[in-house]
Amino acid sequence: MLEDTGFTDVVIGPPVDTFGGAGGEKNARAFEVFGYAFLARKPG
Repeated sequence: MLEDTGFTDVVIGPPVDTFGGAGGEKNARAFEVFGYAFLARKPG
């Protein structure tokens, strides 16, 4: 999706546990939900 909007050099970071200690932590663990950082460059 990022590349479709003109971004290049898209890099996806490692999975991060963003639900530790949250009310939905148990569900996040059951469905293996993680957050990911994105880094991209918009030429121009």
